[in-house]
Amino acid sequence: MPYKNEATRMAAYDYKKIDGTPEAIKKRDARNKARRMLEKEGLVHKGDGKDVDHKDPMSKGGKTVRSNLRVKTASDNRSFPRNKDHSMKKNT
Repeated sequence: MPYKNEATRMAAYDYKKIDGTPEAIKKRDARNKARRMLEKEGLVHKGDGKDVDHKDPMSKGGKTVRSNLRVKTASDNRSFPRNKDHSMKKNT
């Protein structure tokens, strides 16, 4: 694959190095499993702009089970509460 410049080549290399770790693969598999579960129920479809959200985040020990999943719009799921100075609020 030809790269336009050295920075692009290094970014692609770093991405492959990080994305291929066993931990990253395990998390990606869990996210894909959650999406497939809700696709089978007809709640989400490819390209619909919706995300499958874990009520209890996986980073805090939440499991990929139906009772812990919900559908949210992509903008709601990917935004975080902010302080008045636009810094991110602490997630407690």
